[in-house]
Amino acid sequence: MGFFDFFSKEKKQTLDDGLQKTKESFFGRLGKILVGKSKVDEEVLDNLEEILIGADVGVETTVKIIKRIEDRVAKDKFLGTDELDKILREEVVALLAPHNDGVSAADMALPPGIKPYVIMVVGVNGVGKTTTIGKLAAHFHGMGKKVVLGAADTFRAAAVDQLKLWGERTGVPVISHGMNTDPASVAFDAVKQGVAMGADVVIIDTAGRLHNKVGLMNELTKIKRVMQKFIDAAPHEVLLVLDGSTGQNALIQAQEFLKATEVTSLAITKLDGTAKGGVVISISDQLNIPVKYIGVGERIQDLQLFNKVEFVDSLFSNDN
Repeated sequence: MGFFDFFSKEKKQTLDDGLQKTKESFFGRLGKILVGKSKVDEEVLDNLEEILIGADVGVETTVKIIKRIEDRVAKDKFLGTDELDKILREEVVALLAPHNDGVSAADMALPPGIKPYVIMVVGVNGVGKTTTIGKLAAHFHGMGKKVVLGAADTFRAAAVDQLKLWGERTGVPVISHGMNTDPASVAFDAVKQGVAMGADVVIIDTAGRLHNKVGLMNELTKIKRVMQKFIDAAPHEVLLVLDGSTGQNALIQAQEFLKATEVTSLAITKLDGTAKGGVVISISDQLNIPVKYIGVGERIQDLQLFNKVEFVDSLFSNDN
């Protein structure tokens, strides 16, 4: 069974449920602007622009989408409102494609030939970073993979304790030196343990302080340097976790974080509790970094691999 390889029907239901607030908000407003309209005209596009911004797709990304639809209208000469849903899906998928193509679900989990695969997870406090790590550990462990966790967010006792609880729940060892200890030392020991036990994956939690970007940059650089004493290419992945419920603030937060460290993939959490699910489109478009996971609920299986086509189909499907 592949990574996150649930029954497709169950996965679709979970995704649909998780995006329900955004779907209801979007389609409630979309239906109103189409009343009495037979074709997509300037008024429809102006209203659609307002709706997309309201769904936290963001101004810059919304302008791109509207321009794409305008080009389609100009090319086809006539575009009926009954076709708008189909065109909207196609253009959003096309917008997401450059950053989220070319990687299969299996490759996104554990690339072949790298053992242990080291993931350093970053993100500010409160975004669901430690919970995301716990869910990833549970999935990897459930696949029969050997997993080691490193509790290197040593500035918050809650983060260390939470990671230990996930370790107990999943049967995964957690390397911890406690609170107010050297994060790089924890990462060093976690990778060392991973190498010694022949682990498949090592996941390192890190502190999420943004008030001092220079200090954060130095800390993350030090963590990388000590891990490379055992594995030259470590970390193989730097995963930034963002809280989707904060809308465009998540994008701003990510832009600030990128000033402190290199990021190779994204996880966007808490999409089930917000009507701002369109922020996933904005973040992918604006950051030029692939969205790897989305969180659409509290259960372990509610952390899903991001599939741009499935996401857009779910977001723009009217189930009511």
